Amino acid sequence: MGHGGIRRRLTLGITVLTVSGVLALAAPGQAEAADHCAGRKVRTLSFSTGSVRVYKRDGYVCAMTVTKKKSGRRAMSVSVQARGNRPVVDRGRYFYHAGPVTVHAGHRCVRISGAVGGGSVNSGWILC
Repeated sequence: MGHGGIRRRLTLGITVLTVSGVLALAAPGQAEAADHCAGRKVRTLSFSTGSVRVYKRDGYVCAMTVTKKKSGRRAMSVSVQARGNRPVVDRGRYFYHAGPVTVHAGHRCVRISGAVGGGSVNSGWILC
């Protein structure tokens, strides 16, 4: 093989690695930017300053807390816990929603909580 063939293969290899690296870096950012849960909505837990929307799909439970008023960043949180496991929590200062957070519950009960500012809700064990 001549120098031209080696150069072409080297260029192709570098291009493939560069594109793979860019795709690997782009994928997590897209996942973090999710603004909804997959599945069908099974509950809405309302409280004074917002609500927690609960979705279920193939044994997974997903929840997100949504504020009633869009008035700048506010302290928000959402938590989902499958019975026997630790809760998965998203807590911070957000404009519109906290979460989504997803857990594999199978056929186990889950406990869901959410808060916006001074208002909050706790479901107790549900979806058993």
